[in-house]
Amino acid sequence: MKAIIKQVEGLSLVGKGDSNHWIAMDGEKTFGGAEAATKPMELVLLGLGGCTSMDALSILRKMREKVSDYEMQMESERANEHPMVFTKIHMKYIFYGKNLNPDNVKKAIELSMVRYCSATAMLQKTAEISLPATIIGLYR
Repeated sequence: MKAIIKQVEGLSLVGKGDSNHWIAMDGEKTFGGAEAATKPMELVLLGLGGCTSMDALSILRKMREKVSDYEMQMESERANEHPMVFTKIHMKYIFYGKNLNPDNVKKAIELSMVRYCSATAMLQKTAEISLPATIIGLYR
């Protein structure tokens, strides 16, 4: 995998990887940024959520579970001193669908967290990750 980062102005940056899609990044005004885009550590958190969400949804599709909608809510804590790594990450998976099997949902999340999600494997080295699942048996 390769990536390129280019400065726009000050701490405002754009970057793209092998997928060839640009993404904007920026920092806080107190550090010389313009607060015009997502901060890099937010992108790390979003990457984790996206990685495990895609895994779980893909696994549930293979299990023939009919997920009609999905969302994840995330909260995190970081170390107070540099490097300010994530120390706690709480992810709440919320699945919407009629007659979803709770055991399959739990298994899909576990497979992602233990076997498939590379972001989880990296971030678990510094952060305690908790991950409850909520199943809402309604179409959305």
